[in-house]
Amino acid sequence: MRILMTADAIGGVWQYATDLAEALTPLGVETLLAVLGPSPDDEQRAQVAAIAGVTLVDTGLPLDWLCDGPAPMIAAGRAIAALARRERVDLVQANMPTLAAGGDLSQPVVAVAHGCIGTWWRAAHGEVPGDRYAWLDAMNRVGLQAADVVVAPSASHADAVTRHHTLEVAPLVVHNGRAPLPLPTGIPPADALFTAGRLWDLVKETPMLDRVAARLPVSFRAAGAVMGPHGERADIAYLKALGRLGPDGLARELAARPIFVSAARFEPFGLAVLEAAQAGCPLILSNIDTFRELWTGAALLVEEDEDAYVAAIARVRGDAGLRAHLSEAARLRAQRYTPAATAGAMAALYAGLVTPSAKVAA
Repeated sequence: MRILMTADAIGGVWQYATDLAEALTPLGVETLLAVLGPSPDDEQRAQVAAIAGVTLVDTGLPLDWLCDGPAPMIAAGRAIAALARRERVDLVQANMPTLAAGGDLSQPVVAVAHGCIGTWWRAAHGEVPGDRYAWLDAMNRVGLQAADVVVAPSASHADAVTRHHTLEVAPLVVHNGRAPLPLPTGIPPADALFTAGRLWDLVKETPMLDRVAARLPVSFRAAGAVMGPHGERADIAYLKALGRLGPDGLARELAARPIFVSAARFEPFGLAVLEAAQAGCPLILSNIDTFRELWTGAALLVEEDEDAYVAAIARVRGDAGLRAHLSEAARLRAQRYTPAATAGAMAALYAGLVTPSAKVAA
């Protein structure tokens, strides 16, 4: 089987797509990885070049959330459809569902709802998107409805997408997977805190974490961009801002097994949490549906309150037994969320969509 999978090079979808494509290869699935948005850097290109059965195509097409209106995305959908026909792929996995909105794709389409403006906006602002993003919300809905199958990375997000977009059929749940980062050796454990992600994102609650950091006697390090694409900014005074880290830099941070903290009030899955858990970091997470689904029993879940986070951190730092338990529980739970498990579920889904007649038609 040969599929076209869309991705971007600036977010978590890159890790998801490259890990999945590599894990699909032993299952007999070749992947044409079509990148939209900014071009992959040299390190990312080398990463894909090392994966057998995966071909990178830098399309130069835009990302929907960086557009000001639907016209560029309609054109992008047509271009992806033309690429799929030209390469004679059997199936298209659209990690950006808006690409399916135009109905130009002749192959079966699997749309993966990693996140969307509508569900994010509700979490960030408590309402539906305003005029500026109404077109994107509507285009996401059309793309999801046009897909043959919709997949979500957690049951929590599947429910949010179903309710927001009033889908007749709920997305199938296929948890994300992540290949563990190779950790450097010889790094001693650190009495420190760590968080990672899009720090500028309102739903990450970076300002609250900054206030928490001000009350701690130890370092609280934060990896990720503090500036967003539309001028969003997280003003940090007490968190130690590390900027965006590559895999090696992130591995060095995680190798010290700091306490990993996420205060997110919206998270479709949370690859940064998984990376920390794979490294054996004890987890302190917000008590949201997604984290309850994925990490109950393997993390300390905290209500959205500054005092609650300070107390939880003090509790874990002050109890060596609890810290060791959380570290091992996170590591063991993370073994559920592997690229192999994701690939197995997705390959079975592909096989159910790609019939001999569909291959001929493609």
